[in-house]
Formats: sequence, structure tokens, C-alpha cells
Amino acid sequence: MIVVANKKRKIEKIKEENPGAYILDVTSSSEQHDGKILSPFYPHGRIPIPGESKTVTATCVEAIWQGLKVFENDGIDLAMFRNDTMKNIKRTVRKFGKPLGHQYGVFSKTLLNYEDAKRLIYIPTYKYVLENVPSVIRSLDKIRMLLETQDVVLLDYNLNPDNADKSKPLSHAELIKMYLEGRYPEE
Repeated sequence: MIVVANKKRKIEKIKEENPGAYILDVTSSSEQHDGKILSPFYPHGRIPIPGESKTVTATCVEAIWQGLKVFENDGIDLAMFRNDTMKNIKRTVRKFGKPLGHQYGVFSKTLLNYEDAKRLIYIPTYKYVLENVPSVIRSLDKIRMLLETQDVVLLDYNLNPDNADKSKPLSHAELIKMYLEGRYPEE
């Protein structure tokens, strides 16, 4: 069984609730390499940008998500697609004003609302990483092997078991769980 838990909780409490489980932090601050590479901030490189983007790629899922955001005071950020530091990726309302949506690709004029952007940008981009990056595939295989003998707890900052829930941010740990359980959301 795979459980998703909040990284901010005390590890002792998580272990108490999941005795014998393997705990894997899948955030960018993870000290476990197999977990850190599952973070949407991890710079795998050469990730295709969805929509009308031709052959433009980015370093990581989060760079695509943030780079395609359009604000009332700023458009998409092409430089974001090259950010390989795992830092300074978030683009904020405080700096750029109200978010208007996500542009559906580098060369598109289509502006997607949050729900459509999750469905057409974030979810397929993260799936691309899960299915095409060799180190990520190895990490997922390791999780599958662990699941044969024990439960696995994935630690994430955001918890959203229903990634269609608009009131909460997406949880990539939930997407990993859904992928491993064969129920990854389709576009």
C-alpha cells in the first residue's frame, strides 16, 4: 500500500501510523536521491513543453508550470525553462500581480484556466518524466519492489488525494501513487 503524508508532520508520528513502512521524501529538499529526483523541481532537462511549443524543452516540470503562467503584469517567462538550480522557480502574485492563467505553450495565444492548465500542462508533463527519465523509472521500480514486502509512505508538502479538487494545489506524491496504482489521470 502507498500512503501520502505531509512532510511537515513529525516523522515519529508518521512511523507510528505506518509501522514498518519505507518512508520516501519526494520533495526537492529530500536527502534521499531516489525521492529528490521525483520532485517536479528536479532538473532532469529536455522535458518537452506541452501545447504549441514546437521543440522547446525545459529543465523541470515546475519550470514549465511557472514559466507558462501569465499574470496581469507579466507574460510567460522563457528564461524559467532553463532554470536548473531548483531555486527561484515560483512566480508570485506579490511580484507579478493577479494570475490570469497559463499559456498553452510557448507560441500559443490560448490562455488556460487553472483546471485546464493542470489537465493539459502539469499532469501530462509530470507523466512524461515518470515514463521517460531513466533515473525516475529506476526509482519507481525500486518503489514497486519495496511494495512487494512493505508499505511505502511518500512525503510531500501538498496533500490532495483528489487532484481534481480546485481548492488545493496538485500533489505530485499523489500523482506518483496514482501512476504506480495504474490510475494516473488522463488529459
